[in-house]
Amino acid sequence: MEQRTDDGLSPYYVFSRAEWAARREDTPMTLTLSEISELKAFNDQLSMREVEEIYLPLSRLLAFYVAAAQKLFRAMQRFLRTEDAKVPYIIGIGGSVAVGKSTTARVLQALLARWPNTPKVDLITTDGFLLPNAVLQREGLMEKKGFPESYDLPALLRFLSDVKAGRRPARAPVYSHLVYDVVPGSTIEIDRPDILIVEGLNVLQAGRPPKDGKAIPFVSDFFDFSVYLDAAEAVLERWYVDRFLRLCETAFRDPRSYFHRYSILSEKEAVETATSIWQRINLLNLRENILPTRQRASLILSKNENHLVDEVALRKL
Repeated sequence: MEQRTDDGLSPYYVFSRAEWAARREDTPMTLTLSEISELKAFNDQLSMREVEEIYLPLSRLLAFYVAAAQKLFRAMQRFLRTEDAKVPYIIGIGGSVAVGKSTTARVLQALLARWPNTPKVDLITTDGFLLPNAVLQREGLMEKKGFPESYDLPALLRFLSDVKAGRRPARAPVYSHLVYDVVPGSTIEIDRPDILIVEGLNVLQAGRPPKDGKAIPFVSDFFDFSVYLDAAEAVLERWYVDRFLRLCETAFRDPRSYFHRYSILSEKEAVETATSIWQRINLLNLRENILPTRQRASLILSKNENHLVDEVALRKL
């Protein structure tokens, strides 16, 4: 295990894949091959070996963190002489489009739910808190969808505040990737889980304090632990284009799809379209808003071009 950055000073412990895999120790594999296949998001790669070597050690670490938080909560109850219900442990997962956030979130949810001290693990994505397309179009923000300004941040902060306050149930809006919009009137209920996983592009973002000194909460202020999924820009672009091509052959063919018009493109046209979207929107968002938040994460999973995590950085306590 090494501790390194360019200047020799780092807030992280940095592990090679083999070093991290050894931290699994005797943690049992609780997922079957068929379950792993079902957890994998569209066009993502996930093997039994990846779960065993990367996600089992991470679930073991998180089980320790959650148990420690639960113990601290009980100590606080004794100190305050209260009977407050315990609050959920919130895990944030951030990173670029096409990096595999959804798969990571689903795998962690499945593994953590099998630990005895965390039987109830819920998962939401911040997509539901995107402003409706009608609002984005009116404000000229459709080309900025996924950028920080395209979210209903007050609603997201209220939701996380409700979760942390133990209000039941807290409700999150639902997003449809088919119609590329928030579903009016549809919500997901989150009712005091042991763990809540929050997955999204900009969940680790912070901002400058206002000049008047008033406190502004950030989404990451509600996180007890955070994970950033990292990969090189060229690799992310290839994964995005590959996914776009597969969608042209599958989901985009549904007449209800917002992107149905792309289903008639030739392969060459589809590659050109996906590359343009990546460079014009997703790459810009990555460079301006997402990548700068990487060093705020509790844990960084760095992927190579084969979708495999080859380095893990864990923030020191």
